[in-house]
Amino acid sequence: MKSSKLTTWILIAMVLGILTGYAVRSLNTSPDAVKSFADNISILTDIFLRLIKMIIAPLVFATLVAGIAKMGDGKSVGRVGGKTMLWFITASLISLLLGLVMVNLLKPGIGLSLPLPDIHAATGIETTNLTFKEFITHAFPKSVFEAMAKNEILQIVVFSVFFGSAAAALGPRAKLLVDMMDVVGHVMLKVTGYVMSLAPIAVFAAISAVVAKQGLGILASYGTFMGEFYLSIAILWGCLMLMGSLFLGRRVITLMRSVREPSLLAFTTASSEAAYPKTLEQLERFGCSNKIASFVLPMGYSFNLDGSMMYCTFATIFIAQAYGIQLTLSQEISMLLILMLTSKGMAGVPRASLVVIAATLAQFNIPEAGLLLLLGVDHFLDMARSATNVVGNSIATAVVAKWEGELKH
Repeated sequence: MKSSKLTTWILIAMVLGILTGYAVRSLNTSPDAVKSFADNISILTDIFLRLIKMIIAPLVFATLVAGIAKMGDGKSVGRVGGKTMLWFITASLISLLLGLVMVNLLKPGIGLSLPLPDIHAATGIETTNLTFKEFITHAFPKSVFEAMAKNEILQIVVFSVFFGSAAAALGPRAKLLVDMMDVVGHVMLKVTGYVMSLAPIAVFAAISAVVAKQGLGILASYGTFMGEFYLSIAILWGCLMLMGSLFLGRRVITLMRSVREPSLLAFTTASSEAAYPKTLEQLERFGCSNKIASFVLPMGYSFNLDGSMMYCTFATIFIAQAYGIQLTLSQEISMLLILMLTSKGMAGVPRASLVVIAATLAQFNIPEAGLLLLLGVDHFLDMARSATNVVGNSIATAVVAKWEGELKH
């Protein structure tokens, strides 16, 4: 399916999903019937996301090993890794800081026309938070097979770096293996093409299920909060594009067009992971070399979730505002620095942003029950976060490729 055709079909599926979900909710007075519809149609989305997850581990491993082996010595890997982390840290700080600035300017939690949850109400969100020691040790796999089975992208990256560096050190003796990895990567991208043809069906199912369960009325109740969050996300996109244009010039616009489809897929399915294989493919079409794209992009899924990080500061202060809790400037800066570290353990954790926010609320004595204010619209907010994560990682990959002289015109 051609890129423009697939984008069109995804948009059509999104509209049909909204209409179907609304019709099901309007015609069914029984909550059980609505829940049954949502649960059953969600099977289609679950199948699609499982197929995407099936691709990710072999794709990351094969492309990364081939890319690192082609880079040659460990010095090159270290140089690219250093530049990548420098960009990630800068983008993370901007994302967190922008979320902090926007929520203080817009004050969405003040004068909230919604009943506040009881401060002792249970949220159902586990507040388990990785310590720095746990995060570091978790990055190194006990078993590469376990890492692949669980789709632990960071662990797969660590193993792939060792494996690829060892293959590069062997030189000509490893050529056959490296060529095989290159072929495996291309085969997985071909499989991606087959799976992506199911994307419109998955999008239709996902949107109709969430609209049937939540209703469009919830968007009216949270209209101001959601509008202000989406405005903040739009400004973050502008900041990331501006940062990218310093290195890519006008080509940053071409890049945004290139990743339009994976960004839309991430938005409609509320999953950055769903867009990973297509993002990698589009970045290579844009001109990023395979060895840079296959190295930077999977690292970005652990260290550069710009949309999720901005949401963490925005949502945490929103809850504090709703409960009338005034935080000092030093407390907000402390929160930003804490989130800078804790957000790095987000990848692979279900409802990761909410888990990180829950842990942050506890540290600043903000009622954890405030998370209940977000649960109803979290899916709609996650759509924006997921698309932003794709955009942020795409720009990061293109910039590092440009720095390394590995960006074709």
